[in-house]
Amino acid sequence: MILIGNQRGGGRDLAAHLISGENDHVTVHEVRGFASDDVHGAFQEAHALSLGTRCKQFLFSLSFNPPPRENVSTETFEEAIARAEAKLGLEGQPRVIVFHEKEGRRHAHAVWSRIDIEEMKAVQLSYSHLKLQDLSRELYLEHGWKMPEGLADRSRSDPRNFTLDEWQQAKRQGRDPRAIKTALQDAWAISDNKAALVHALKERGYTLARGDRRGYLAVDHQGEVYALPKWAGVKTKDVRARLGEAETLPSLDEAKATFAKDMQPALSRWERELQERIDAQHTRYESHKRGLIERQTTERQALFDGIEDRRIRETQARQEHFRTGLAGFWDKLRGEHRRLREENEKEAYDALLRDRRHKDDLIFAQLEQRRALADRHKQDVERLHDQQRGLAEDRARFEKAAQGPPDPVDERKRAFLENRRDAGDAPERPHAPEPDR
Repeated sequence: MILIGNQRGGGRDLAAHLISGENDHVTVHEVRGFASDDVHGAFQEAHALSLGTRCKQFLFSLSFNPPPRENVSTETFEEAIARAEAKLGLEGQPRVIVFHEKEGRRHAHAVWSRIDIEEMKAVQLSYSHLKLQDLSRELYLEHGWKMPEGLADRSRSDPRNFTLDEWQQAKRQGRDPRAIKTALQDAWAISDNKAALVHALKERGYTLARGDRRGYLAVDHQGEVYALPKWAGVKTKDVRARLGEAETLPSLDEAKATFAKDMQPALSRWERELQERIDAQHTRYESHKRGLIERQTTERQALFDGIEDRRIRETQARQEHFRTGLAGFWDKLRGEHRRLREENEKEAYDALLRDRRHKDDLIFAQLEQRRALADRHKQDVERLHDQQRGLAEDRARFEKAAQGPPDPVDERKRAFLENRRDAGDAPERPHAPEPDR
């Protein structure tokens, strides 16, 4: 069971999300410790209490996501929520539990108020990410669920080992400063020498480098730089004692270049996978389109056959309005036959218009179905093309980084030429020799 939690404010928006109609089913399972018995009212109470403190993120929201196709009982969810509550130090705090069901999957959201009413201060949540990660592993092992690779192997946090979906998610979400600090602290804590630290950082997606001022740096896949002593919470002299002098480390540009080169196989893998997804999307669309057209053809033929049967019955019924024999001859003499004929012609024309409307209604509805299918396909393909463009930008960025810093001489020459061009200078053109006089 994957656990994703974060501190937050914005109780009104969170309440709206929890009871949103975007899900197939929403069940408010529990509202505990609040005077209100509904989600909106509960979060308003939590916000009102937070005003008596300096806490801005007065809620802790935690989602519980079971493995796909696993039917997890309510009791199992409740047990997991109780264990998370204990690990986080939120026991006894007011909370709300909501179940969501969407696309055949059921997951739970638990939200606690962080405000301790007795002391009127927020409950401190330290190392919550690691605590929830440990609980998540325990739940997978206890229930015999297949553990995700990213949870079973910490090296999956290395972006070179990401799947395409993990890479896209990492780009959308960015990096949480608390998670960065936890990762660097964790890497430092489990390393007792330079080689071990380099390996631990690599597992977490960082490269060790030296700064311009002989500082010790950690560089992530986006090229962001973090001062290792500051983020790991240790003294520079302790870092120097474990790693040696910073001059022994690669420079910042060298580290970025090495990381960028190492990313090339992953980028190629993601590009192939993305193209396969685009091809598969086109194949699915054509298959769905053929199936839809076949169903529509059957529906259309059934309607047309029904309309034709009705037309025949109604024509026969109108024909029966005319009398035969002497009575029919008498109707012609007194004009009754002509009146009936005109009435039948009007009814037949009205029936024709009605049948056309019924046909048009079906045709328009089927057109809308095909348009909706085409629109969904277009949106899906455009989303994949956006990802392709994003990968192309990533590749260009990494290729530029892999080339390393520009040569200082070439850079000075380029700057000199640009300055001359901006100043309007141009090389003098030789004059033709004057003719002899």
